[in-house]
Amino acid sequence: MKNDYDFSGWATRNNVLCSDGRTIMKDAFKDNDGQKVPLVWNHQHDDPNEVLGHALLENRDEGVYAYCKFNDTESGRTAKELVSNGDVDKLSIYANRLKSKSNNVIHGCIREVSLVLAGANPGAFIDTIIAHGEGLEKEEEVIIYNDEQISMNDEDDNNNENQDDKSKNLEHGDDHDYSDPEEKEESKKMDDNKKKEEIDNKDEDKEKNNKEKTIEDVFNTLNDEQKEVVYALIGQALEEKKEEDETDEKENNKEDGGEDKMKHNVFDNDNKNNEEILSHAEEMEIIKLAKNTSVGSFQTALNMYAEENELAHADAEASGFSTKDIGKLFPEYQEVRPGAPELITTDQGWINTVLSKVHKSPISRIRTSQVDIRKLDDFKLRAKGYQKGKQKTQVGNFDLIRRTTDPQTIYVKNAIHRDDIIDITDFDYVNYLYQIDKMNLNEELATAIMIGDGRSSGAEGKIEEDKIRPIWTDDDLYTIHVDIDLEAARKELQGTNTGVNFGENYVMAEAMVNTVLYAREQYRGTGTPDFYCTPRILNTMLLARDMNGRRIYNTVAELASALNVGAIYTAEQFAGKERTDKETKKHKLLAILCNLNDYSLGATKGGQITHFTQFDIDFNQEKSLLETRCSGALTRVYSAIAIEEKVGE
Repeated sequence: MKNDYDFSGWATRNNVLCSDGRTIMKDAFKDNDGQKVPLVWNHQHDDPNEVLGHALLENRDEGVYAYCKFNDTESGRTAKELVSNGDVDKLSIYANRLKSKSNNVIHGCIREVSLVLAGANPGAFIDTIIAHGEGLEKEEEVIIYNDEQISMNDEDDNNNENQDDKSKNLEHGDDHDYSDPEEKEESKKMDDNKKKEEIDNKDEDKEKNNKEKTIEDVFNTLNDEQKEVVYALIGQALEEKKEEDETDEKENNKEDGGEDKMKHNVFDNDNKNNEEILSHAEEMEIIKLAKNTSVGSFQTALNMYAEENELAHADAEASGFSTKDIGKLFPEYQEVRPGAPELITTDQGWINTVLSKVHKSPISRIRTSQVDIRKLDDFKLRAKGYQKGKQKTQVGNFDLIRRTTDPQTIYVKNAIHRDDIIDITDFDYVNYLYQIDKMNLNEELATAIMIGDGRSSGAEGKIEEDKIRPIWTDDDLYTIHVDIDLEAARKELQGTNTGVNFGENYVMAEAMVNTVLYAREQYRGTGTPDFYCTPRILNTMLLARDMNGRRIYNTVAELASALNVGAIYTAEQFAGKERTDKETKKHKLLAILCNLNDYSLGATKGGQITHFTQFDIDFNQEKSLLETRCSGALTRVYSAIAIEEKVGE
């Protein structure tokens, strides 16, 4: 930039811990050295009226220094007056393509410099605009505020003689104390002239570099790992097939020690590594081919060039090189949904329904007592008519039905290594595992209540069925077990017209409705029961069509009304469940009807679900325990209905 800049100042500073925990490293913005970028007001770079001028950037060991020039526009003149008067004295930059390792910013591209009213805190403050990825390397767009004050050019100082020099001039990093004003002024001019001379020289170098960018310049923009891949790709893909040529090449590449030298850099002119991997013409040919829009990628261009020059892919594979290594040159994978990994679970909707609808009892040792006073065939409990002259007799005894249920502890135990807690920063790892444990405990408890935990008798960790009594396999006195008869339903539908063919969905729907309604005649539970079944059973009934193709039940509500139940809930955990009765016959579970208010889940104070944590110093682990001590059982006779299908008949 010429010597007519209006002011200068630090755009950003290196090795300063920002308020978000990141540090801008040295040469993070070295690619912007000598570049001109717009000077705007408060980062309003989407409005041309907010462009105040331009800034020439100079990369220094301490950071990026900016020499700024205002435009001769209304907004430029206004901003110049504000800066000259000392009303605005802070700079900020807008940068994108920001890359960081750990919390150290190692690379970025400054797009504009802004005048701002105030910096955020001493040093720097990074305000992230858009986060494009997660992982070891991040690429972001940020605004970096700097709290260093800017300095006016001496020429502007002479144009504003009515203002106090001390109020408008703050030279950043000026450690000298000049007692003589003239000496100070002269020294300042010498420093400014030196800075301008350095900038002019850098401008000339930059212009030369921009005029002609060599293959080496492009290649040196790659990191070490990417360069190694390029060496392998180009060297192996164009390796000569003829054995005599390979022999000649090895002889040329040997030194006095007689050992082969590894090829390192196609642009290295060192006499010790003077091997030719590719000729310049071949390099240009591949790069030119890759730039072709119809080719689309470097890998495709390399394969095309190899085929045109009769370089077989099998030869490359045999030599230990695979074109799959090109993937190392590509960007890192980015998470579609940043944060905690998404959980893949079974159907969880019915679980919260079960745990919320069961009757909660403060007693864990449950005892139920019932007396059967039904008038059965023996007439023993019936009132009697008196006959004159005969002795009156007492009615028969009634049966007392009583059973007890003891509690059992159900738990989920886990351990988290503290190193993982510290290293995983994308989400709260401790809370994530706690939520998984809680979901696991709830599912086991709800499953044990409805159908049992599925473990064989005596298995380690089994939830005993005399502690949490499953509704499905409970005694016939409490759960009514009914088998659905599809063949009988099919015969009933077709009647004497055996040529009528009803769809299987229609037969199942009608058979289920009939079975449920007839079983309701024996139901003695509280209120209206709910209907729990697999998703397949529900869909089968909803898809039922009559002979004209019209659906029988258009909505779940219509089906619930036909079944005379309060609501329908699906549980995929019911699928494929079978039980063996006392006569060793197998029955497949289709649905369960019950009002869960008739099921008592008892836990004394302290026995409810509780979370315990403890740190193990010896193994550096945070241990977690979720447990409950409770009992569960139906407390009313004939309060549930299990609809089943006989297996093997």
